[in-house]
Amino acid sequence: MFKLKKILCPTDFSETAFEALKYAIGLARSTRSRLILMYVVNQKMFSEGLSLARVNSPEALGKEMADEARRRLKMLIPVEERDGIDWETNIRSGNPAQEVIRYAKENNIDMIVIGTAGHSGVDRMMFGSTAEKVVRGAHCPVLTVRPPATNS
Repeated sequence: MFKLKKILCPTDFSETAFEALKYAIGLARSTRSRLILMYVVNQKMFSEGLSLARVNSPEALGKEMADEARRRLKMLIPVEERDGIDWETNIRSGNPAQEVIRYAKENNIDMIVIGTAGHSGVDRMMFGSTAEKVVRGAHCPVLTVRPPATNS
């Protein structure tokens, strides 16, 4: 019988990632699994010459981004939702899809719950999809969560 012990929920702090987090919390609670919230500082920004006047180096920017992500991850699960959930946070640096796949394999993750932006056409062709790359490369099942439907 398949037993979930560890669930990985990568986030980019988008609305879609928050929807995925709702599923991950529910799964973790119902299966009594450990929930790992992950953020990956995207190194591609540094390699493309991103520069900000207040940051002296790409390393300083990366550290600042990681510190901010760590703060946001700790607040991601609302206080009223924390009872009955064993959870932790993890910050990585690199290519988001590659780091999610690597972390999942190295840490024996049983399931990944990830939001998908739902891009299509030119956007998808140009930027690819982190979620799609994770689905293709992960050693474990991946639950993808689409953005919430809008009534228009």
